[in-house]
Parts: sequence; C-alpha cells; structure tokens
Amino acid sequence: MNAGARWSDLAPRVASGLVMAAVGLGAIWAGGAVFAALVVALGGLMTWEAARLYASAAPERAAITGAVALALALVLPGMFVLPLAAAAVLVNAETVARARAPFAALALAALLAPWVIHDLRADEAGLTWVLWLVLVVIVSDVAGYFAGKAIGGPKFWPSISPKKTWSGTIAGWVGAACIGAVFAGPTGAGVALIPVSVLVGFAGQMGDIAESAVKRMQGVKDSSALIPGHGGVLDRFDAMLGAGLAVGLLRALGLV
Repeated sequence: MNAGARWSDLAPRVASGLVMAAVGLGAIWAGGAVFAALVVALGGLMTWEAARLYASAAPERAAITGAVALALALVLPGMFVLPLAAAAVLVNAETVARARAPFAALALAALLAPWVIHDLRADEAGLTWVLWLVLVVIVSDVAGYFAGKAIGGPKFWPSISPKKTWSGTIAGWVGAACIGAVFAGPTGAGVALIPVSVLVGFAGQMGDIAESAVKRMQGVKDSSALIPGHGGVLDRFDAMLGAGLAVGLLRALGLV
C-alpha cells in the first residue's frame, strides 16, 4: 500500500471529526436540555443503525421507540432506565428475523451508555468528568489510529478487526493513561485515575472491536453512511459505548 492510499481517508475523517467535536463539546459545555437532546438523538440514531444492521423490518420504529425510551429515562429516577431500555429493545427485537439476541445486546448498549454519560454530566463536577471520558476515548482512538498507521506490526484481533494492531492498541492505552494523569487533580480522583483511564480506554477499544464483529457477521463495511470518513454513528461512537458502559459499572461500584 502506498503512502497516498494509506492516508486517503484522513481529510474527510478530520473534517467530520472536527464538526462532531465542535457540536459535542458545545453540548457538553451547555449541559441541561441541550446535552439531553444530543444524547437522545444519538441513542435514537444508534438504535436505528442497530436495527438496520440486523435487517429489521421497521428500523424507523426502532429509532423512535429508542429515543422515546431514552428521553423518559433521562427525566425519571435512575431505577427506570433498564426497564425502559429493555422494553424498547424487546419491542424492536420482534422485527428482526434472526440473531435477535445480538441485536438486543447492541441496541441495549446504544441506550444505556448515553444514559450513563448524561447521568455523569448531571453530577456537580459532571463537566470535568464527561470531558475526561470523552478525551480518554478520543485520545485513545487518535493515538491508536496514527500509531497503527505509522508503525503497523502484528494484528490485535485479525479475524474480527483486520486493521487493528498491537502497536495502535498499546498507543491507545498510553494516551488514555496520559489523560488520566491530566485529570487526576481536577477530578479529585488522584493517581488512581490513571489505571482507571487505561481500563476505560480498553473498554472503548473493546466496544470498537465488538462493533467490528457485528459488521463482519452482517457482511457490511459501515453501520450507515451518515458521517463522511467515519461511516455511521455506531462506527464513530462504538468506543464511547464500551467506555460509557465501563464507567457505569465503575460508578455502580463507587470507583468513579
């Protein structure tokens, strides 16, 4: 592969990435209804893409029910999020002809992870924590992308994600650790945030790998074509799903 082909996707990837970063960071900064609206929209779009990946007979219904369930979960006590998300997933699972369990797992993650991130933002120091989470995912992804492209080497899991390399994976861990070190003071978590950040970064990488496995099983390259250079919303936020679910578990255990 020549150098031009290796970096051919960089321009649209960077351009759309900058737009997403501007919208996302603006909503995170604003918080409140603005951030909630973004979270609901992303949850609905990811549920729609999950339904399309599994050849649902009614992907639009999946988007609507997913968004409504997530919107209700944001305004009701936290105990309602799982029943609401599960109900939305079950309603849409019956429109999927086969592989209903994998669809249900993906769709449930597409609703629970955004709720976790919204719940994190709602805390008193939520802005700092959400910025930490977003930067762990972004820096891990960017470090992995450039290290993998520049260094190459052995593949991390070639049967599922042939482009992922060990060099990129490890670079992602290093990037996550650096973000943990930067936010150790502002969050008040201290140096314990460094290994936690590596764990969350790894969970994000596993989210990426899991979505790659889904696409490979379904025989598609991207979850959709909504985002130039990135494919679909799930293609861009798959790592955030893994990281968000990990943070939800860590919060349940009182570690974040």
